[in-house]
Amino acid sequence: MKPIDVACGTATHEGRRRTVNEDSLLASAPLFLVADGMGGHDAGDRASAAVVEEFAALVGRDSIGIDDMRAALRRARVRVGAIASGARAAGTTLTGVAVSEVGGVGYWLTINVGDSRTYRFARGVLEQISVDHSVVQELIDAGALDGVSAAADRRRNEITRAIGAGSDGEADYWMVPAERGDRILVCSDGLSGELDAARLAEILADEHDPQGAATRLVHEALVRGGRDNITAIVLDAIGVGGEEDVFDTAPAGGRRADLDEDTRPRSGTRGER
Repeated sequence: MKPIDVACGTATHEGRRRTVNEDSLLASAPLFLVADGMGGHDAGDRASAAVVEEFAALVGRDSIGIDDMRAALRRARVRVGAIASGARAAGTTLTGVAVSEVGGVGYWLTINVGDSRTYRFARGVLEQISVDHSVVQELIDAGALDGVSAAADRRRNEITRAIGAGSDGEADYWMVPAERGDRILVCSDGLSGELDAARLAEILADEHDPQGAATRLVHEALVRGGRDNITAIVLDAIGVGGEEDVFDTAPAGGRRADLDEDTRPRSGTRGER
């Protein structure tokens, strides 16, 4: 048996204010990733596509380890660094999960750079695994800003780490033990900026088919404004190897800030989406 047997659905849309979709996604076992490009013109979509292409070389394996992920990320940084659009440097966020295993036990190996998000919906509870790399999140962590104020803060679209765009910020990784019935949501901030956590959880609970859930999430984000590109991957664990041996370990992170609209690198990280 594979470490995790999965069923998956995906949806993406350029949004109501954009003419180009700078989001790219990879949803082919054992990798499920969303990259949200920045840089203007065609640089953002080229950057996100380049990252996805590098990770796609790992598709087809039963599982992936953290060394594989780090090597793919290093190659992706080189490719993105070679892309430019006029005076702007291209860049992209990246988030998502890979199917991994430890001692025959299935795990979600989660990666994150930037403010796209990975959530886990289990037993009716939605938890954000990834932690936003953003100015607003830093202010929340420092106690200088609360969640309500964050939604209206003028710095809400500034990120502190990216792949490219003048940033050399490292990725965060988490190993989250998988359970049958887990539902993973991977999305760009065009989704999380329009739908709060409560609404995300309602839709994930209502729509049992992962494709139906992904389609509905993107549709509702469009109805709520669609101010940015919108991408969602919904991934269900329909079987987990070694499940009886899983340790009782909670995913890291879980913090969130209600951001909306476009994302741009923080001052000092060049490029703008």
